[in-house]
Amino acid sequence: MELTSQTLRKKAPELDPLRLGSGWTVEDLSKPQIIIESSFGDSHPGSIHLLELAEEVRKGVKEAGGFGARYFCTDICDGEAQGHDGMNYSLASRDTMANMIEIHANATPFDGGVFLASCDKSVPAHLMALGRINIPSIVVTGGVMDAGPDLLTLEQIGMYHAMYERGELSKEKMEFYKQHACPSCGACSFMGTASTMQIMAEALGLMLPGSALMPATGKELREYAKKAGKQVVWLAENHLTPDRIVTKQSFENAIMVHAAISGSTNSLLHIPAIAREFGIEMDAEMFDRLHRGAHYLLNIRPAGQWPAQFFYYAGGVPAIMEEIKDQLNLDVMTVTGKTLGENLNDLKQNGFYEKCEQYLAKWKIKREDVIRPYENSFGTNGSIAILKGNLAPDGAVVKHTVVPKEMFEAVLLAKPFDCEEEAIQAVLTHKIHPNDAVIIRYEGPKGSGMPEMFYTTEAIASDAQLGASIALLTDGRFSGASKGPAIGHISPEAAEGGPIALVEENDLIEISIPKRILRIVGVNGIRKTPEEMEVILQKRKEVWQKREQRYKRGVLKGFTRQAVSPMKGGYME
Repeated sequence: MELTSQTLRKKAPELDPLRLGSGWTVEDLSKPQIIIESSFGDSHPGSIHLLELAEEVRKGVKEAGGFGARYFCTDICDGEAQGHDGMNYSLASRDTMANMIEIHANATPFDGGVFLASCDKSVPAHLMALGRINIPSIVVTGGVMDAGPDLLTLEQIGMYHAMYERGELSKEKMEFYKQHACPSCGACSFMGTASTMQIMAEALGLMLPGSALMPATGKELREYAKKAGKQVVWLAENHLTPDRIVTKQSFENAIMVHAAISGSTNSLLHIPAIAREFGIEMDAEMFDRLHRGAHYLLNIRPAGQWPAQFFYYAGGVPAIMEEIKDQLNLDVMTVTGKTLGENLNDLKQNGFYEKCEQYLAKWKIKREDVIRPYENSFGTNGSIAILKGNLAPDGAVVKHTVVPKEMFEAVLLAKPFDCEEEAIQAVLTHKIHPNDAVIIRYEGPKGSGMPEMFYTTEAIASDAQLGASIALLTDGRFSGASKGPAIGHISPEAAEGGPIALVEENDLIEISIPKRILRIVGVNGIRKTPEEMEVILQKRKEVWQKREQRYKRGVLKGFTRQAVSPMKGGYME
């Protein structure tokens, strides 16, 4: 079968001269042509080093007889978007990036592609685009940054900031933490959304085995980038496209890995959106079903002890998969041209685990200190639960592995706020008390673009009393670093007239994670029957008025008008 690039050269006579004008040689024109797409930019630590990796990919492509062309669509950083309206652009940036990558790959003929990204929205954006363009492809992720002094990591900054605001931490100590939390390039060193989505890319079979979430400063990552460049030429020549690799069974594997690592709740936005681009139906219910009974194994922050660099030291995705092997579909295809089961067997034979364990030896810890054996798991019910009830008819998500056990079942007094800024002030100024339910609404995809409520969750989690006695409920979302009693993605959202918009001060809110319940059960602190609550909510809905759209122009105008429910993936329809 003729390569796509060669077929299109015959149809478009301008193509050759334009590429020659870009520095290609005549010989390059007849080689397999590979797009090397990355989110490189000076935007943040997760993307600043990707040009170096792209060059390694290019070397690999050249050695394998192809020609690599570099394309760039950089991303924003959720951390840098915190504390101001910049966070409202975060989810919208995912779809915007996916659109641009699709344009890059489809407007010009390529035979294959290597896609490089590290972070929260860039990795899912590349995966979404990959599903659309469906050329032979391989993903290279930019790995994870080193931890700072005393294993300081960025997700601790929110906690320290809340302590500083309450007068519990000196300005000098706060400045020290800020200046040492990000000592290198790479994704933030905890199991947040960036780390989770790197792992998901490998779990889907789209990365070389063992290459997700490697230390960003290590030579191994550069070696893997070069190998990926070589492998994509093989993929192009053999026409092994993503739709032959990524199946429903691949997504089931990814969700089982997600349960084992206690992955970010934002995966419930990204995985269904990615699946949709591959023509595969997925929803939050699949997460809940597969997480039930799944063993949670990973001792990585924020739920665990170690920074994320230790994930690779303990054997990475392959080590997790070995522990849950009986629950995986081992016959799915991967970018190696082999099945998942064959890849896992190869890794045991080629010294991969022994190489990883050399790093652990330096810290005098064992693999089981980071990745527990299946029979000695931290928990046996995964890490994510989908709650439903009259407050969230379409569902809400909670990461129960970071929720205090005291809050697994509770009846709380509602304290509703129409934006995060009001809520965080109430928490920091002690206007919130034990047995309150802080409700932040009008922060869903159609309300404000669905920003994350990171500062509020950190203010609550870092308060010894409130962290185990109140809950935070929102139609917005949380950082992958968030911990504490937080329930998000409440759907339908307030901007759509969902029940969360109808909650009033001192309504009784019932939460039951074991029973998967989230509902309004009383008014003014007094219990009501389900029938009475139905009548009360109906009367409130009759007088509720839809708010004027917040954004009148630009990206967020389009996104807030077109975004679907978080339970479907929050993508633009």
